[in-house]
Amino acid sequence: MTMIQVTPKAVEKIRAAFKREGVTQGGLRLGVLGGGCSGLSYQFKFDPKPRTTDKVFQFDDVNVFVDPKSMVYLDGMTLDWKDSLIHSGFVFDNPHAKRGCGCGTSFSA
Repeated sequence: MTMIQVTPKAVEKIRAAFKREGVTQGGLRLGVLGGGCSGLSYQFKFDPKPRTTDKVFQFDDVNVFVDPKSMVYLDGMTLDWKDSLIHSGFVFDNPHAKRGCGCGTSFSA
């Protein structure tokens, strides 16, 4: 079974971002695109509705949409939110990432 996880802290931050932008429908699109310093980069954006082929995950009242090609790279991934002295933001804990980069938004599988 294909699966991704979103931690409660990340759900809270997504919900806050949607509220700040006035988003009342749709969800968060998670995906993988070619490019970035390590070969692949994460796509992370609002989408008003899922595509017919998307996997749709629901975490409380937050929907997450993932297309089939991205699911190959994201299956088993956890999206989290971390606060530290030098960086606060979303963190991708991806078992498929063999190498990452310093920015944390690019990887190679």
